[in-house]
Parts: sequence; C-alpha cells; structure tokens
Amino acid sequence: MTFDVKMIETLYRSFPEKVNEARKALQKPLTLAEKILYVHLSGGEKLSDYERGEAYVNFSPDRVAMQDATAQMALLQFMTSGRTKVAVPSTVHCDHLIQAYKSAKEDLHTAEVTNKEVYDFLSEVSNKYGIGFWKPGAGIIHQVVLENYAFPGGMMIGTDSHTPNAGGLGMVAIGVGGADAVDVMAGMPWELKMPKLIGVKLTGRMSGWTSSKDVILKLAGILTVKGGTNSIIEYFGEGTKSISATGKATICNMGAEVGATTSIFPYDKKSAEYLAATGRKDVAEMANKISAYLKADAEVVANPEKYYDRVIEINLSELEPYVNGPFTPDAAYPISEFAKVVKEKGYPRQMEVGLIGSCTNSSYEDMTRAASIVEDAKEKGVSVKAQFIINPGSEQVRYTSERDGILQVFEDAGATIMANACGPCIGQWKRDTDNPDRPNSIVTSFNRNFAKRNDGNPNTHAFVTSPEIVAALTIAGDLCFNPMTDTLQNAKGEDVMLKEPEGQQLPAKGFGVEDLGYIEPVADGSGIEVKIAPDSQRLQVLQPFARWNGKDIEQQPLLIKAKGKCTTDHISMAGPWLRFRGHLDNISDNMLIGAANAFNDKTNSVLDVKTGEYIAVPQLARKFKAENIGSIVVAEENYGEGSSREHAAMEPRFLNVKAIVVKSFARIHETNLKKQGMLALTFVDKNDYDKIREDDKLSILGLTDFRPGKNLTVQLNHSDGTIESFDVTHTYNDLQIEWFKAGSALNYMKRG
Repeated sequence: MTFDVKMIETLYRSFPEKVNEARKALQKPLTLAEKILYVHLSGGEKLSDYERGEAYVNFSPDRVAMQDATAQMALLQFMTSGRTKVAVPSTVHCDHLIQAYKSAKEDLHTAEVTNKEVYDFLSEVSNKYGIGFWKPGAGIIHQVVLENYAFPGGMMIGTDSHTPNAGGLGMVAIGVGGADAVDVMAGMPWELKMPKLIGVKLTGRMSGWTSSKDVILKLAGILTVKGGTNSIIEYFGEGTKSISATGKATICNMGAEVGATTSIFPYDKKSAEYLAATGRKDVAEMANKISAYLKADAEVVANPEKYYDRVIEINLSELEPYVNGPFTPDAAYPISEFAKVVKEKGYPRQMEVGLIGSCTNSSYEDMTRAASIVEDAKEKGVSVKAQFIINPGSEQVRYTSERDGILQVFEDAGATIMANACGPCIGQWKRDTDNPDRPNSIVTSFNRNFAKRNDGNPNTHAFVTSPEIVAALTIAGDLCFNPMTDTLQNAKGEDVMLKEPEGQQLPAKGFGVEDLGYIEPVADGSGIEVKIAPDSQRLQVLQPFARWNGKDIEQQPLLIKAKGKCTTDHISMAGPWLRFRGHLDNISDNMLIGAANAFNDKTNSVLDVKTGEYIAVPQLARKFKAENIGSIVVAEENYGEGSSREHAAMEPRFLNVKAIVVKSFARIHETNLKKQGMLALTFVDKNDYDKIREDDKLSILGLTDFRPGKNLTVQLNHSDGTIESFDVTHTYNDLQIEWFKAGSALNYMKRG
C-alpha cells in the first residue's frame, strides 16, 4: 500500500526542473541535501545561495508525523489555529505511552486502559482534522514512517528528535517541536536556519561483527554531542551502497545525538529494494526515473572539500564495533579498548540487562543478526547470563519475525518480547530491582543513555551499541567480553567462540502482517466534537500566553543556575511524567527537577531567598508566579540537548520564567523557546556564567530596541548592593522577534 502517492507523483514531476533551476541560480554543483532543500523552498522564497548556519529560510515540507506524547500538545495548539483540516498529510503514532513490564500482550492491554482518555482524544482529533492514526501496538513512529511514508527526495518534519531516521531512504526529515508542526499542518511556511553541511565519505565494506550502528557510534565520538548542531550530515561514497536501507536509517536516526539537523543517504539499489519489499514498488519506479537527482552531483563526490563545510572519512572495512557510554552517547570506545576502559573507570562489570529495540535498531535485519548469535550460543551449549528484553519496531516486523521463527529463538533463550513500542528507551520501563539506586550496568541498542533515562536510576550505567554486541554481552553477562577475541565456557566446560552474526536485510518470504494498526480519517470530520473534561488530569485546554508588556525585564530573581549537562530529560523528564504531556499545569511540576544546582550540586533543590530554605524548582517558580514575579534560568553548554519535546520550553513559559541564559543551546530547544515567546540568550563571554550569584536579581536590558544582530545586556544586582553588567547575544530574526512580542508564534499566527 502506498500512502500519498499523488503527492509523491506531483513532487517528482517538478523535481528535476527545480534542481536544474537551483544549479543555474547558484552556479555550482549541488549536494543531495541542497537539492531537496531548494526543491522545498516555500512559495515566494528566492533562489539564493543562503549563508549556511546564518540565514533563516522558509520551506514547505511534504508531511508531518507526531508520536503520542508530543502529539497531545501539538494538537491542543492546532485546535486553536482555526483550521478545519490539516494542509499536508499528517499522522499520529501511539508508541510512547506503553510501559514495558511483563509482556507485549499484558503491557498493551494495561496501556489501553490507563491511557484511554488520551488515546480517545488523539483518535478524535485525528478523525476531525484528517490525520492518519496509528493505534497502540502498531509500532514505533520512526520504523512505521520508514515502512510506509518515507520516500527519496521528500521533506518531512516530526515531533520527535529521531525523525531523521527517514534519511535512510533519502528524505530530509527533521525533528521539531509541536508549534513547528502546527505551522506546517496549518499551511504556513516553516522556518529553518539554512544548515551547514557535513559530508561523511564511506569507503570499504563492513563485515563480521561490525554493523551500521558502529558508523554513527564512531562518528559520535568524533563530533561530540554538539558537533553537528545546525548541520545536515550527508553520507556519500562507495561504502553507502552495501548498507541496507534500515541500516542507513539507524545511522541517520542517531545523528540526533550529535545535534545534527538531520542526516541523509543517497537513493540507491538498497533503497529501491526496501521500497518494493514494503509494498511501494510504484515509488521506487518513480524514483528510478529521477535517480540522478536523488544523490549528490558527481563534482561534489569527486571534490567534497569544496562543497561541504567539513568532510570526515570512515573506512568500513577497518571499522570496529563500538560501545558508547555511560551517561552520554559520545563517549565512544572500539570494543578492543572497551574492557580496559571498564576496568580503569571502575564501571560495574557485570552486565545485568541487554535490551534490543527502539526506533534506532528494531528492524528485521537487526532481529535476524542478533538472533543468529543467540542461536549459535545455544547450539554450543552456552547459556544466557543476563536478562534479555526485545522490542520489535513495528507490527510488521514483529509478525514477520514471529512467522520466521526469529522471536522464538529469543524466547527460547529466556528473553521477554515486549510491545512494539519505545518502552525502556524513553524511560517507559517498569524495572524490577532490589534497589532503585544501586550501581549497575545495562547494554542497549538504543540511541541515548543519559542518567536516569531508561529506568530512573541515576546509577544505572547504560551503554549503547549494536544489537549484535548487545546479544553477545547479554550471553556473556560481562562488559569486558569481546566476542571478536574472547571465548565463553559452555555447559561441558569447553571454551568456545561465538560465530560472527548473520542476518537478512529483507525477509526471504517477504513481509507479512495481519493488521498494520492504521485508521484512516473520515472524509469529513466537521461533525466530530472533541471533548476534554474540565477536571481531567491528563488533558488541559491551552490558554494563550500573555503578550510582551513592551518593557525591559527588571530585577527578576534567579530560579536556578544549572551546572553541567542539562538535557531535555533534565528539564522535563519522561518516564512516569509522560502521562501528563497533554496537561501543561500538571507536567510543569517536573520542570528542571533533574538539573544540578551549581551552588549545592543537588537536583531539585534551589534557594528561596525570602525564607533561606532550599525547595523544589517548580515549587519556587510557582511561588514567584503567584506573587506575579518572573524568574531567570542560567545554564551551561548545549542546553536542551536530546529530545524535541517542547514541554521543556512550555513549562518555564507557563511558570513565568522570563529568559534562559546559557553558554550554548541545542538547535531544537532554542527554536522551541522562541516559538513559545521565551527569551533564549547566550553569553558573549562564557566566563560571565561564573559571575551570577545565588541570590542575585537579574535585569535584561535593551528589549525596547530588540532587533536582529543587536546584543542585549544582563545586569546583575547583587545582594551586597554592587552591580555587574555584561552582554548576551541572540539569534532572533525579525519574525522571531514578532513571536516574542505577540507572546508566542501561535499568538502571532492567530493575530488576524
């Protein structure tokens, strides 16, 4: 089944002409990313060689995808837009609210009962506004999108940071906040800072224990968690041709961990094979006709340094398996060095749980390669030492894997097959443990490993690697085991080595499924009434944020000066808080509770200057708000790293925080703050962070002349009567300043 075939036909019909026009206007060969971006320029945008990393440009994406946790707030905003139907194809995917605990069947039933109010709301809104709805159990949004919606040369946005997964099929797919999704669904131009381009040249061919995951794990070590900020990572070279479409998607998916706007691979034979295998042979046939336009121009490939802002080369033939972590996805170690690191750093050596799945690694190929290792261990008499958990990526993958006996291999080894959902990857894991704070180690095929992310335990050392290495380490139960060189002892006392993984990129018998889990919206939803109970604890009708009062911000107390890493997990935790994603008041009780206070190194403990007591961050913010006082948040590098969740921007806005002042921002979060009418400011001199005292009152001056490129001034009013001032910079353009003045981008959109 091909969704949106008419839209794809229309795009492909004009694609070559638009690319040729862009080449002519820019007078240079084009990268693949540039081709897609210029083809999707919004009407009225001129063909210009926009300055990368600086110029803001309007685009018209082809489609929108939303997962259930973020869709709630996105659709609550969309309901106030005045639209009667979405302007572009859009979908909702119920994958985040299912908690992994016992098994797929039991956990899915529990989710359907406990989340009924939210699922009913999402289903009703989808039906009313013409949005496709994927039921709980249908699968993880990014795997479902790859199987059904991603297409070469397309452009989509999604309310999840791992939306770039679709880049595996040659699509510019970008993670955004819900307000961005509202713009596109409402038919408005979508604004993006023209990305820089990082070219990654792949040579050679992978073999043995190495997998596609190792490409991005190695790259994360090179670029770090912010090295890809405001950049598109474009892969090219002969090495791309041997990687499966789902393997490419894995690489693109985890590009979010280096801050990249998105990642992309060229269209090739593997792309066409995957499209055909997933019922979209017609799309492959259309893409084949314009295939020359669905890859970088030959001159770019021949002389990449002239056309990319940075070029990195990775030889797949020499690439080792990698294990990254703990606590950050860019702590990258080749497996040959990992045991030494574990011992030197004193990480808990016993590997307690192995988890395979997530949007990053839950394809049919992933399942078959991991299962081959488990089966080999069984044949050699080696038992599995650690707990084993499997999350298939979609119902199509699950059904096919069950049909082909793959899931049985895992179950025979004692693994638990969980629902086709995100589960432990996003903290939706009810983990049975003797001590919720005990130091321990787990190994996952996920993408993120921030403290507390998987199970809420700050001392769980989570390591990210490929499904193959997860399987091997789970069998061994030992972080220091290297399957490429080490032996295991079987039941007979013999030392045996695990065989290299084997798998199938696509099922030999084709994919099978009985029920995809998709519900088509009715043709006319005008008669559908969406109801939200006034006393609901899960959903809350949104009220517009107040307009700017036209004055400088003066004498506002410091709420928190956050120290070290402050991701969206620190600002607005997931896990048990996911149930409040549609209720802004309730979820604001988790605002910044994971951030470390620079003055006492504690989390959720900030000074109430009036009483001299340390209280919870949301408690102090609510106290200020009740007294009609705002507050200021100060933080360090890459603030807002991680998820696209706009709740991390909406909660401070709701609790009357006036500005966030940091050393640097993660891209999505900075945009989310702007969309909600917040001030997102950056230290000109990062050492000014050290000047801010716990009991300071802060003023932000210059707002009456707020304009692009003009710094603002932060004035620190110390309790001893002294005053210090310093400049802060910003990246607001004229339109974004209008959002600030209107109180939010949504307010600005509705002004007429």
